[in-house]
Amino acid sequence: MNIGEAAKASGISVKMIRHYESLGLVREAARTSAGYRLYSASDVHNLSFIKSARSLGFSLAQIQQLLSLWLDRDRASADVKALAMEHIEELDSKIRELSAMRNLLADLASSCHGDSRADCPILSGLEKDSNCKGR
Repeated sequence: MNIGEAAKASGISVKMIRHYESLGLVREAARTSAGYRLYSASDVHNLSFIKSARSLGFSLAQIQQLLSLWLDRDRASADVKALAMEHIEELDSKIRELSAMRNLLADLASSCHGDSRADCPILSGLEKDSNCKGR
C-alpha cells in the first residue's frame, strides 16, 4: 500500500510516518520505480504499535526500546515491565506537577473578584512568581 493508505490504516499522518522513518523508528519503506513508498501489512502493524505507545505518552526513545523488545521474541517480560514502570513514575511526577499548578491557579482565581477593578490577584501572583525566577 502507498503512504496515504498506510497512514489511513495506522491512524498516523503521512508527515509523521515520514518523520518516524527519518528517525529510524520504522524501517525505510520499499520504493516503486517511480519512487513512491510501499508499505506492507507488517509496516502498518508497526505504525499502529507506535501510535498506541504514543497515546500512552511514551517518548520516541522509549518507543524505540519497546519496538526492539516487541520484535525480540527471546525478550524477558521483566525488561518490558521495567520500561513501563519507569514511564509510570514519569507520569506520576507530571501529574503531581500539573496538580500543583492547577491548585495554585485555582487559589489565585478564587481570590480574584472578577469585577471592574484593576487589581488582580492572578496577575499579581504571576508577577510575584516571575520575580522569584531571577529577575
